[in-house]
Amino acid sequence: MFYNFIQEKIAIFQVSEEWQSIIIVLISYFVLFLLTFIFKQILSLFNKLVVSKAIKKSKITWDDIIWDLGIFKQVILVASFIFILSLYPVFILDEFLAASFIKRLIVAFFYFTAAKTIALFLDAINEIYKQFRPELAKRKPIKGYLQMVKIFLYIVAVILIITSLIDVSPLGLLSGLGALSAVLMLVFKDPIMGFVSSLQLTGNDLVRIGDWVEIPKYGADGAVLDINLQTIRVQNWDMSITSVPVYALVSDSFKNWRGMSESAGRRVKKSIYIDMKTVRFLSEEELDRLEKLPRLKDYLQEKRSEIKAYNAKLNLSSEDEITPRKLTNLGTFRAYIVEYLKEHPLVSKTLTFMVRYLDPTSKGIPVELYFFSANKNWVPYEGLQSDVLDHVLSVMHFFDLAVFQDLTGEDFKQGKKNS
Repeated sequence: MFYNFIQEKIAIFQVSEEWQSIIIVLISYFVLFLLTFIFKQILSLFNKLVVSKAIKKSKITWDDIIWDLGIFKQVILVASFIFILSLYPVFILDEFLAASFIKRLIVAFFYFTAAKTIALFLDAINEIYKQFRPELAKRKPIKGYLQMVKIFLYIVAVILIITSLIDVSPLGLLSGLGALSAVLMLVFKDPIMGFVSSLQLTGNDLVRIGDWVEIPKYGADGAVLDINLQTIRVQNWDMSITSVPVYALVSDSFKNWRGMSESAGRRVKKSIYIDMKTVRFLSEEELDRLEKLPRLKDYLQEKRSEIKAYNAKLNLSSEDEITPRKLTNLGTFRAYIVEYLKEHPLVSKTLTFMVRYLDPTSKGIPVELYFFSANKNWVPYEGLQSDVLDHVLSVMHFFDLAVFQDLTGEDFKQGKKNS
């Protein structure tokens, strides 16, 4: 109909048939693309004046995510391609020059734009999921699954684009790709392994976004920023970023500190090496002096009464320096540390804490402080360790104990002076 109308109008000018055909083709394409452009501009204007204002006024937030990702603009492009394809038979005849090729080209662009639009919708789903279910999104991220869907989507889009350009059916193209299956498996090896590993990670709840993980093999030690189909991004404590393959967390070992973060405290484990030559029994005068300390008063009164009754029962003389039970400076020092930790406001009272001796070594006898900090944040945690260690070292001389340490240059100088 349009062809006949244009032909009648051109016939008035009495041009040759050859030029008449060329002019008709040019006018047909011009009108088709002009109408498509006008259609697109109308939709864009509607999007700008109506849709954008409606989104700004709405109380819901998920539509803002869709707007920010530019999905509405992509939908307009898809609608424009549908519009031009629907009008193509009206304006363009099959016998027109390159009519079939141009149509196939438009169809290919349509598939590309449609795939991109769907991919943006998948991104929007991920963002909406993270916004409305933030805690669940950390435990069960869906980004890896959506990326797998996107890969499948792009594969389908590529197949459709190729088949539209070379004018063959998709099934015919796929039947010819059988020999390339091994190559495709090799190309998509990492995405496939990543997808399977993502299923295992999320299914077994091995790692979440925000977890503190240590992966020594890859030099990663920090918080998990992102989990996608192929990699996990970890921000180390020096603020650098390490990317770790997802399958590495399934095939190799790694440490997840989530248990500590979710518990009532963070463990402190420090050892002080005591010079064994300074360990001895305490005299009654020393016990009287130490009993004046509030932290040791109840302990020493109870222990001295217990030991006195024990020795009296066995008729052991206090003048015997070895046989009777006696309190040692190291044991009393350990009791003092226990009471000190009990009173400390930053030491967890609900979790295990103890002061114990480890096996003696050539460097002395280790006294281990094992307790949990109620504050799990790094700076307060390190501050607590320092405060406890400072105090313990500073009170050792009250018990006539000495820390073992290797000889230094100053020790050798002092030895020469004394000699």
